Amino acid sequence: HEDGEALLNTRNYAPLLVELKDAYRQYAPRSGVLNEKAKRYQVDGGSHSLRLMEPFPPRITAARGAWVRDEDGHEILDLWQGHFANILGHNPEAVTLAVARTLEEGYGLQTGFTDRLQIEVAEILSERTGAEQIRFTTSGALATMYSIMLARAFTGRTLVMKVGGGWHGAQPWALKGIGYSPGNGSGFKKVESDGVPVAVTDKVVVTSFNDPDGLRDDFGKYGNQLSCFIVEPFLGLGGFTPARAEYLRTARELTEHYGVVLIFDEVISGFRFCAGSMGGMYGVQPDLATFGKVVGGGMPLSVVAGRKEIMALAGREGDRRVKFSGGTYSAHPACLVASKACLSYLIANEKEVYPRLSALGEKLRVALEAAFADEGIYARCMGNGSDVLSGSSMFYLHFPFDEDALLDLPTDWFDPSVCDTELTHGVLDLALLLEDVFVLHGHGSVSVAHAESDIDFLADACRRAARRIKPYR
Repeated sequence: HEDGEALLNTRNYAPLLVELKDAYRQYAPRSGVLNEKAKRYQVDGGSHSLRLMEPFPPRITAARGAWVRDEDGHEILDLWQGHFANILGHNPEAVTLAVARTLEEGYGLQTGFTDRLQIEVAEILSERTGAEQIRFTTSGALATMYSIMLARAFTGRTLVMKVGGGWHGAQPWALKGIGYSPGNGSGFKKVESDGVPVAVTDKVVVTSFNDPDGLRDDFGKYGNQLSCFIVEPFLGLGGFTPARAEYLRTARELTEHYGVVLIFDEVISGFRFCAGSMGGMYGVQPDLATFGKVVGGGMPLSVVAGRKEIMALAGREGDRRVKFSGGTYSAHPACLVASKACLSYLIANEKEVYPRLSALGEKLRVALEAAFADEGIYARCMGNGSDVLSGSSMFYLHFPFDEDALLDLPTDWFDPSVCDTELTHGVLDLALLLEDVFVLHGHGSVSVAHAESDIDFLADACRRAARRIKPYR
């Protein structure tokens, strides 16, 4: 770490960022003009903070497959793919034709009624995930919030346990333990937002990912007070790392022993690595699970799924003690059409889709590391498989100071004395955008629409971006 800190102190990316921003203003003037107009009416010019990169994001006019087009006419290779929702790529015909046909037949917009579609999609999800009952909502954050409310009501307990680095949406119980504060900071204990009641965040316990012994210690300390343990089988924002089998099986054993509700947040991992749940791949059935992104087929749909006796607390049988009553756009018809079309495609083509995605993901990770190495910059690409997950379509690029760094945990790749975090999270995305490649925070995924030629394009873009970056390292 001492060597890493010395290297860190010699890096000053401020001049490079000025250079990159100036270059992008010249490269995309129409997006720049629209951004100034947007800021008059929207906070920072948009409605999702992560998308609002500096100096301004590209404004998109078309999106098809692996590519998008911006207002300035640039064709951009997109590896962000709708927050990883578009496993089939942008606007795949398997989904768009189904939605268009439904709309042409006079159905698909909001009705406020129940319909056959809800049953059909719920049946697919139940069969593919092992859940006994399903309820739809509209975002991953709502799904995780409702699952925690159900767990607290079911157990009568107040404490919630989550993983340091785990992201479960912008909801009260999830806004703690996301960003890492090294050294004399609070580690993963920080509350990420003002306005969240201390009475809520004080009830959130943060544990370590992929650390069975640490998990046992924390359950020994808090187990009898815990309502739930919520964990991503594939850690998303925390670094694109799959859980080890021992960790998830230990979590299942401990939650059963202490009477704690085990929640798998599969908003990212559900239907991403197989046509079903990642929990099923591990042979671990949680009490509740949340799904989103891929299951919506590009539309706003999320799911809470799980044991009937817990889900019943939202219904008549449980006196509706948990106000998981839905919302105006819950189970929206067009969303369900898209979901059914996407899920049906993935199930019918499972044996072809997932091995291909895994192979493309591996080729991409190797190509990224090699491209930066060619320019004298050491890079490590996370997103590999595990003892259960044979491969992955995901990637997350890091720049460790020490080539022997293990990078096993979020405490490694978010520590600025271990990894060049400013390069990963502040410089790389803009440098690549100037090369017509879109990523956010240095990470992304391949979709069914991506081809090997796209990976070659990405590798060349990384080499050119590295040449811009190298003089400032």
